[in-house]
Amino acid sequence: MNKVICVYSSSSNAIDTVYFEAAEALGREIAIRKDTFLFGGGLTGLMGACAKSVHRHGGKVIGVIPKALNVKGIVYDTCDELIVTEGMRERKGMMDSRSDVFIALPGGYGTLEEILEIITLKQLRYHDKPIVMLNIQGFYDKLLEQFEHIIGEKFAKKECKEIYYVAKDVEEALSYIDAYSVRPFKEQWLTDVEAKREC
Repeated sequence: MNKVICVYSSSSNAIDTVYFEAAEALGREIAIRKDTFLFGGGLTGLMGACAKSVHRHGGKVIGVIPKALNVKGIVYDTCDELIVTEGMRERKGMMDSRSDVFIALPGGYGTLEEILEIITLKQLRYHDKPIVMLNIQGFYDKLLEQFEHIIGEKFAKKECKEIYYVAKDVEEALSYIDAYSVRPFKEQWLTDVEAKREC
């Protein structure tokens, strides 16, 4: 069954070409698989590179953009479907509800905010969709170290690492998605962190 794959990524054009190569490869594979590419509607950076690659290989592109960014030179206005929202919160809600899968390419603050929110929503059982962090060039290594620190300090349980998957390349990311099955979580397994404190 074909999927709607939501991709979070950078809008910067100043980054290394290796990241653009990954974005283009992801877009190509999404199109070849006849999945639908859904993203934040941007023209520049990895956002635009991935969208253009999907179109170049005959795929479908859905963009979701807030009206403040729906401006020529910013918006990828050749989307097959362009959804304009009132603001950023509505944009994220629409992206969440329309998607079957979430993949994070490397990105800046916005990308981090998006991937962390979708991980949190899964932790709280608002969805059970697959989440993949595409760790190109070890981009997410430091963030993953911080996750380990959070778990080590008992702010989260070690099982939270199973909410998302870290892939080294596009092929591994898509293989994970194809093999994904919903895992039942034990009651209070993810959200209730045991505490040992002296009163």
